[in-house]
Amino acid sequence: MKVAIYGQTYNDDATDYVLELLDELEQHNAAVFFEKGFYDFVVKSEKINNFLTFTESTGLDASFDMFVSFGGDGTILRAITFVKDLGIPIVGVNTGRLGFLSTFKKEDVRKVIQEFVAKAYTVVDRSLVAVSSNVVIPEFDSINFALNEVTVSRKDTTSMITVETTLNDEYLNSYWADGLIVSTPTGSTGYSLSCGGPVITPTAKSLVITPIAPHNLNARPLVISDNTVVKLKVSGREKNHLLSLDSRIVTLENGTEITVKKADFTIKMIEYTSESFLKTLRNKLLWGEDKRN
Repeated sequence: MKVAIYGQTYNDDATDYVLELLDELEQHNAAVFFEKGFYDFVVKSEKINNFLTFTESTGLDASFDMFVSFGGDGTILRAITFVKDLGIPIVGVNTGRLGFLSTFKKEDVRKVIQEFVAKAYTVVDRSLVAVSSNVVIPEFDSINFALNEVTVSRKDTTSMITVETTLNDEYLNSYWADGLIVSTPTGSTGYSLSCGGPVITPTAKSLVITPIAPHNLNARPLVISDNTVVKLKVSGREKNHLLSLDSRIVTLENGTEITVKKADFTIKMIEYTSESFLKTLRNKLLWGEDKRN
């Protein structure tokens, strides 16, 4: 077994559970690789053996069996920038808060390996969205994809922006709002959900267009096929607006044409039998907690 480990370098709570994971991996004679920054962080507080490391550009390949992310959902969103199109299955150990993606409790970290060895899991393909533009965006040159969503939003103003939106080159609407989200099914439980969007199961072949605080109350979230090409163009009182891919943000000039479509590869997520998507919904959204049930 060949395993990659990644986490956030500010999360002191993670180190004890990393050691538990390492102990379990040692029992299965696994080859373990750490992300370089996270390894340096763990070494400062714990005495561990020398491990090989990887970075965003080197050290990973398709031979890895698993990529373990310690943190919350934001950590997994950063983890995909390491995995890219290599097809390494990802699992999240939740040392953060809500955790729709990072579902495994940190106290159960040993089960990540035990249930994997027992084959008590499935691998689910999660679709991504990719961005292109009529201008060069250096920040998104090599990593132009997002697992959760692509968002355009206002910058340096309290005024609304107008987002002209077309689907497959047919005009849809000009949204007067604080911004607009194009979400994957995975991202439907994130920013889109907080803005009134629907929850969509991860394997659905759909995208969601969700306006952020729209001025027109009849501007509702719209579910579309994931083979749709979405084009966005922002105008407003200020000269610039923000474009974000998950947690990565750039500033663009108004009038820039932004094209959003499904990426040509997927991210593989390990879904354990004991931690299904529906169970996560019940736990995180407290479905079924109504006393009448």
